[in-house]
Amino acid sequence: MHSGKRKRLTHSQSRDLWRRWREGQTLTEIAAALSVPTVSVFATIRRSGGYSPPERTRAERALGPDEREEISRGLSAGDSIRAIAARIGRPPSTVSREVSRNGGRQRYRATDADKAAWTRARRPKECLLAQQPALCAAVAGKLAEDWSPEQISGWLRREFGDDASMRVSHETIYKSLFVQARGVLKKELVRHLRSGRLMRRSLHATLKGRGRGTIRDAVPISERPPEAEDRAVPGHWEGDLLAGSGNTYIATLVERQSRFTILVKVRSKETAVVVKALEQRVRTLPAQLKKTLTWDRGSEMMSHADFEVATDVKVYFCDPQSPWQRGTNENTNGLLRQYFPKGTDLSGFSQADLDRVARKLNGRPRETLGFSTPASTMSEALR
Repeated sequence: MHSGKRKRLTHSQSRDLWRRWREGQTLTEIAAALSVPTVSVFATIRRSGGYSPPERTRAERALGPDEREEISRGLSAGDSIRAIAARIGRPPSTVSREVSRNGGRQRYRATDADKAAWTRARRPKECLLAQQPALCAAVAGKLAEDWSPEQISGWLRREFGDDASMRVSHETIYKSLFVQARGVLKKELVRHLRSGRLMRRSLHATLKGRGRGTIRDAVPISERPPEAEDRAVPGHWEGDLLAGSGNTYIATLVERQSRFTILVKVRSKETAVVVKALEQRVRTLPAQLKKTLTWDRGSEMMSHADFEVATDVKVYFCDPQSPWQRGTNENTNGLLRQYFPKGTDLSGFSQADLDRVARKLNGRPRETLGFSTPASTMSEALR
């Protein structure tokens, strides 16, 4: 909507911006609601790493505007520092420092002094990793090895036991990476995060951004047959869209028992396009491999009823914000990034190209299969 030069936001606009961001609205939606350029919204959010800053309040022990006005009046009347301090109930040293840092007796102005104090209080405080060099080095080393902040936090707890100086939460690690003002961890380490994001997103952002939660007659994963959960028999699939640049996508299907992967070319993420492409591929499968499909709540599966009628495969949907319920598919999508790195335009790959990649992936041994391959595991299951 608005894409011009950056515009400084007012205090009320900033509060409204962060409220909308926490609700999961997109940058474009927020910019339109505030009637400001999208670049202004992005700059504000990026500066805080996607973390909503706490509402600022004045410390109870800090001098307030009324006290500063009383100091200003006392100075104008020629009163001593001690007399002014007694009048406002503060130690003389507090009043003396206040006057000295704000121009002295002749130049002290209450409004300017209060504004300066408010500005000084905004200086970023030293974070945990800055205080603990050994901890910071350990975190940076594991990030460079592509460990996630959650994995690092858990490893530190196990590795260092009761040593509180070597503990840090995954959120603190994210903040140290994303919040520019901290500058504790090198910015290059962000590229080692699987998500590749430059800032933390709202818990609701993925739901809002992809139209989730609007699927009619969605059957929850809790009603999926137990045999699908324990991988007892083949034919139960997990699916998702792998995203590329320029709104390009590949549909991915992974069979839960064998980890066998199928890649399907799709022209867009429109539900009619995705469902039709999946229908055509799934209908070619043997009958024993057509039991269930588990998907997230992306809008691309709004026409799931049409898919079920055409394939006789029942579709189940994960709970909101629960990607681990499709863990096999999530892991496989991570493996596929070796062939389709983030930012790749996926429209240039033909179905034949996708089939070749799938054959490579299905021919690689997996530890979870006892180092058998998905292809051989699938063949064994179909005998």
